[in-house]
Amino acid sequence: MTITTFGATIGLIVAIILIIKKFEPFYCLVFGALIGGLVGGANLVETVEYMAIGAKDMAPSILRVMTSGFLAATLIKTGAVDRISEEIIKLLGLNKAILGIVLSAMVLAGVGVDLDVVVLTVGPIGMSIGHKLGYSKLAILLAALGGGKAGNIISPNPNTLAAATNFNVDLSSVMLANVIPAICGIIVTTILAKLLINKGSKIDIDINIEEDENLPSLFASLIGPIVSIGLLFLGNVSSIVVDPLVALPVGAVVSIFATKNLKNTREYMSFGVAKMQGVCILLLGTGTLVGIIQMSNLQNSTLGLLDMLNVPQFLLAPVSGMVMSLATASTTGGSTIASSTFSQAILSSGLSGVSGAAMVNAGACVFEHLPHGALFHASTRSVSMDIAERFKLIHYEIIIGVVIVVASTIVQLVLMNL
Repeated sequence: MTITTFGATIGLIVAIILIIKKFEPFYCLVFGALIGGLVGGANLVETVEYMAIGAKDMAPSILRVMTSGFLAATLIKTGAVDRISEEIIKLLGLNKAILGIVLSAMVLAGVGVDLDVVVLTVGPIGMSIGHKLGYSKLAILLAALGGGKAGNIISPNPNTLAAATNFNVDLSSVMLANVIPAICGIIVTTILAKLLINKGSKIDIDINIEEDENLPSLFASLIGPIVSIGLLFLGNVSSIVVDPLVALPVGAVVSIFATKNLKNTREYMSFGVAKMQGVCILLLGTGTLVGIIQMSNLQNSTLGLLDMLNVPQFLLAPVSGMVMSLATASTTGGSTIASSTFSQAILSSGLSGVSGAAMVNAGACVFEHLPHGALFHASTRSVSMDIAERFKLIHYEIIIGVVIVVASTIVQLVLMNL
């Protein structure tokens, strides 16, 4: 039984509309999958079976994401994220405040902290600096968001984990593949943020960020994620391959010992599970829709459309990531749906698994900040900005995302032709 392209498309559209209407994303995805299967010609039993298979195929990604929550929770609860961001901004000084905010957000996202936490951590520090220098909220927030985008595509976060798993390649290779695009993202973010320094509302509240003596040292803050990333990269330089399922919790344990918080281990584990529950539920719902799409002719129809338009097939990788992030306003959702649905078609275009995963992941960062996603609202709160002003940043964020995905595409094509 093959579901029609029309049915799969209708299911996807239904899910998108419901998500935009602010219904719970998990149920939107499940309902969209159900509609897609039935409209596409499958009976109820077949539709549910395809949905279940799709959800089951998400198990490896969900398992890795759940374990990654332990490292993220440890960095957050020990105060490591605060120490890292403070030290980076302090090191660069007020003269390079914008670059400091960008790099701070990039590093936090790059070591495995999700973007909501990144902007909520960096935002108040940026507000304090912005008040002293007379910078606008727009400049401060764009610096944090753009830096977060750049860090997210080279991180062990759920979006990169999902892309690597679905293309069956090492996570470290996907992280490494987008280093140059991340640098491009840092550069364009810094330029755009500086252009906004005198535009929009100024920071009228003096937020006094005092150095907390109880925060861990910079070494103690960084050693955990350094160990995790080092373990992940072992497979690139030796025959030892360490799965994220092991590498990320090991980094968490190292962080706990380095920051002398062994007594709080149970609390951090609980916080990590709670932190990742929402992401894992989203992945499960995504799996049901992916199951329907994978049983449909959507991949063949998409490739046929690209041929008809004379568009190179390799562009399916970045474009699918962009389209799915537009639908879900989530890097994780966009990367997961695109990599699950189109991985075989992308590989058949001649791209390697690493290149395909990297380009999909980069594409998924373009529209993650749209209003029907959580990041839009978390970032708005981080600098006490009103909704009307927050909308003024959307096109700047899209520009940063487009620069990142274009850079990723060019880098992977150059590597493919070497």
